[in-house]
Amino acid sequence: MEKVCIQGDVQLKGTVSISGAKNACLPMLAASLLTDEHCILRNVPQLRDVNFFIQLLQTLGVHVENIAPNTWKLQATHITHEASYDLVRQMRASVCIMGPLVGRLHKVSLPLPGGCVIGNRPIDLHLYGLQKLGCNVSMSQGIIHITADKLCGHSIFLGGPFGSTVTGTANLVMAAVLTPGTTVIESAACEPEVTDLCRLLQQMGAEIEGIGSPRLTIHGQNQLHGFDYTVIGDRIEAGTFLIAGLITNGHIRLEHFDPRHLGALLHVLEEVQADIKVDYESHTIEAFPCLERLKPFNITTLPYPGFPTDLQAQMCVLGLCIPGLSLITERIYPQRFMHIAELQRLGAKIILEGSTAILQGAHPLSGADVMASDLRASAALYLAGLIAQGETFVHRVYHLDRGYENFDQKLRNLGAQIQRSQENS
Repeated sequence: MEKVCIQGDVQLKGTVSISGAKNACLPMLAASLLTDEHCILRNVPQLRDVNFFIQLLQTLGVHVENIAPNTWKLQATHITHEASYDLVRQMRASVCIMGPLVGRLHKVSLPLPGGCVIGNRPIDLHLYGLQKLGCNVSMSQGIIHITADKLCGHSIFLGGPFGSTVTGTANLVMAAVLTPGTTVIESAACEPEVTDLCRLLQQMGAEIEGIGSPRLTIHGQNQLHGFDYTVIGDRIEAGTFLIAGLITNGHIRLEHFDPRHLGALLHVLEEVQADIKVDYESHTIEAFPCLERLKPFNITTLPYPGFPTDLQAQMCVLGLCIPGLSLITERIYPQRFMHIAELQRLGAKIILEGSTAILQGAHPLSGADVMASDLRASAALYLAGLIAQGETFVHRVYHLDRGYENFDQKLRNLGAQIQRSQENS
């Protein structure tokens, strides 16, 4: 197990090339199960989750080659419907294989997934949707068994208590593209990652209407073709680096992602009077030193195009840098505040009232040992370390490696002082 040492009180400067989106590429890798033809996926980030998912596909019988940096070639000629518990338990995104296996083989056996500690994230909507398409669902000894004697298109409402389900939408779209008839998904997730998946499926020959809207209409096909597709840039990584530049009063430039995918964050930063230049044509954002003039904010996380829950923890750190009271209300995963106790170890003044964090800004932070609990909490602790006086040691950084490609090196390229080492046994 590794830890990182971060020397605080730095000003970041330079350019960051944003990697491919983790939350887009995992279901796209799963989409290779829909055809027996060659599939090529480009701009795939080198991440722990990607490595796990590649191994999972290999256990299903998919032939996989890393033919160039960040580029994978896949062919699912002879595949099985049974997934390995050893891999599925390590990553919740393993559920992405359900939809394509149901569409292609009409059956799947999948252990209940693991890999998430930010609260209850059930897959009941996934299973409900598959049942609407004609699947039989049962569970024994922790394994979900899904079979379908005859799939048929149907109208499916996917709204849940906390909004649309992103992975559930991806799963049902991938099942529906090979399901006879017409499937209509109401309250579909509108996230850019879902839109990108639908574009890839269209390249494979799928007929999908309403892409980018909460109502998707899918006309099932008998078979699909291979693809050669490039994954979009990671909006959450981009947002994380943008916030890092602001909290360090730095001057950074982000490139290789679509700023339109960060609309909610850019709106908030405009409201707090951040000095930011957005170029939608060149797909870049530039942030300039402006920390001394930033104003407090009040945000609520919501499904896209609302403010993303995956940037909530990082925004906590920004709030700690701004004089006055800032408020963050978590509506997607109300329990997603485990980073607050660790930020308090650094001296942060935060009060948690239900699902709302009250941040008292402009109180200096001091370096300390902190423990990462999940992916985005890890990023927030890195950011806090950049502005804390002295050294901050972040433990269990393997969480961060699940979703950020070369994060340490990218920060070092901007001037951060970060050193990774093994934990003492």
